Amino acid sequence: MADQILAIDNGTQSLRALLFDRNGQLLFKSQFAFDPAYQSPEPGAAEQDVQRYWEALVHCCHELWQQGADPAQVAGLSLTCQRTSVVALDEQLAPLGPAILWLDQRRATELSPLPQPWRTLLSLPKIGPLVEKVRQRAPANRLAQYHPQRWQHCHKLVSLSAYLTHRLTGELADSAAAQVGYLPFDYRRHRWHHRRNWRWAALGVRPEQMASLREPGEALGQLTQTAADALGLPSGLPLFAAGGDKTCEVLGSGGHQPGVASLSFGTTATVNLASRRYKEVIKLMPAYPACEPGLFLNEKMLFRGFWMVSWFKEQFGYMETLLARSSGEPVEALFDELVNSVPPGSMGLVLQPYWGADITSPEAKGAVIGFGDVHTRAHFYRAILEGLAFGLKEGLDQIQRATGARTERLRISGGGAQSDAAMQLTADLFGLPAERTHTVETSGLGAAICAAVGLGWHQDFAAAQSAMVHPGKRFEPNPEHHRLYHALYHEVYLKLYPQLAPLYKAIRTITGYPRS
Repeated sequence: MADQILAIDNGTQSLRALLFDRNGQLLFKSQFAFDPAYQSPEPGAAEQDVQRYWEALVHCCHELWQQGADPAQVAGLSLTCQRTSVVALDEQLAPLGPAILWLDQRRATELSPLPQPWRTLLSLPKIGPLVEKVRQRAPANRLAQYHPQRWQHCHKLVSLSAYLTHRLTGELADSAAAQVGYLPFDYRRHRWHHRRNWRWAALGVRPEQMASLREPGEALGQLTQTAADALGLPSGLPLFAAGGDKTCEVLGSGGHQPGVASLSFGTTATVNLASRRYKEVIKLMPAYPACEPGLFLNEKMLFRGFWMVSWFKEQFGYMETLLARSSGEPVEALFDELVNSVPPGSMGLVLQPYWGADITSPEAKGAVIGFGDVHTRAHFYRAILEGLAFGLKEGLDQIQRATGARTERLRISGGGAQSDAAMQLTADLFGLPAERTHTVETSGLGAAICAAVGLGWHQDFAAAQSAMVHPGKRFEPNPEHHRLYHALYHEVYLKLYPQLAPLYKAIRTITGYPRS
């Protein structure tokens, strides 16, 4: 009897094919790295040929079978993808060009006027500028300006997950929990907005250009014979709706459980808190759909997040990189030695991690204060980790104030969670126990949980999460360290942005950077 789930995790830097059992244990894993992760044919562009994603999926599946996995044991599939990446399709549902990735920084500057009465929105002092920024970032508006020929022939504009679903099943369908981005999605009701809603005109798309939506755990279709032959799988296998990568990561880390805040130490660092009630923590910034019908995720994002760790490794970690190559140790383990050589608080060095401004603060930049002659690269590295933790704590505090929720423990996933030093530092700073999940592949596990519910292996999402997500190593907060971090957070960190914001605006006015 087939008792395994194939979870496909199509990230920005790599694609992974993962085989899980009923208990959430990872049995086999294959990974294909995209090098480069994207193409930049013009300044600010971030695009990738979608055929590369399909070829990577085919490669990873065949590598699983070469490892000894049995395709006959696969009962169903699920798919999670990098969110906010879109593909334009022609009438035959063939790609009109590469996928436009979430990293794309181009902005539409030639926007069509909104029809009345919606034009009055732009005159409102708080709503108008935000609507204008959203319109500039909308992929349809960008395509219409930068690739008018491609946009003229665009029959469908869909997420990467919808495109791959079509390649797998022949159905152009997507999960409601994969809709995070600049498309007219009703986040409160988990469906497309009514066709008379102003967002269609503002975002430059039509209702008929959207993919059909399914709830997480529902079948998106069955594997076609063509796709099955390419992947080495039996035809007719069901593909179940899951969600975007961050959404699946929350489910796969146990973040749907009461009292649990889910932190992602990934390229984009996030903190998520699940709720049964829809609440906009920041006005007009939605609560995203969770990988469970009727559940919402309140999220705070640090756009460049643990990308800063990669940046540090490239700029200042050459010695550790060489040592890791010769010893076989992961470079992160050697960086832990840097962190542990410096006391909490980095001897007065404090970092503000706004190295990628969000839509509400386009002028924001990063800052490091407190430099002295005692500081080394080890202090700077620890200050990076502390700054990221401060930023995520600020987000969690904001969510808790708005929703009334309370957090009892942290579940942390993503590449940065493999660092014991980062885990302990986070527990100390938040003053809460911090736990890893039993597997680092939490996005894939979340997708597998959706398939397990769809297959009827578990009664509901709560039962599936309980059966398939298991806590890993737990880090208890050090009370003395927490007192120091508590004082730094309230007396220094929270005051940084309000006091530096005018200077950031002046920098932007003078230099033109960062661009909104």
